Amino acid sequence: MANIFLISDTHFGHAGMCQFLLADGSKARPWTDPDEMDQHMIENWNKTVRPNDKVYHLGDVAIKRAKIAVMQQLNGEKVLIKGNHDIFKANDYLPFFKDIRGTHKLDKFLLSHIPLHPFCLDSWVQCNFHGHLHTNHIMDGDKFHPKYLNLCVENIQYTPIAFESARKKYLGGN
Repeated sequence: MANIFLISDTHFGHAGMCQFLLADGSKARPWTDPDEMDQHMIENWNKTVRPNDKVYHLGDVAIKRAKIAVMQQLNGEKVLIKGNHDIFKANDYLPFFKDIRGTHKLDKFLLSHIPLHPFCLDSWVQCNFHGHLHTNHIMDGDKFHPKYLNLCVENIQYTPIAFESARKKYLGGN
């Protein structure tokens, strides 16, 4: 049986992501070289995802058009939920993705790149699995907001996370 995985904000080939700093001045990603970063994420992906698994990429695949082709090295049937940096024509992505969407509902979870406004999350949605915020999170006072789970690579060890693991994480498990 195929598994379902989620990941966001790989930014393949994006040198700027290797210099991105957190509020405390530390680096958000541990690499100085984007090729090294890419290779690490490719290895993590292929150790985790089998060829017949499905992966929802929640956007911001790559900054440069040529780096979208990294997707052909990755296991699984892939669906792109377009992000704000996925600016190229659909024909640039379609050789590597089965489908391209703006959002997708999976069970009672809404997949998007940018977190959706709380009013968009009716009673039919338990949680918005999203990306875009990198190491930041939607907060409810001093706690994570219960309707949002940030699945940017920085939060999931640069490795696709199984849908069931994300569901458990949302429910308060490990």
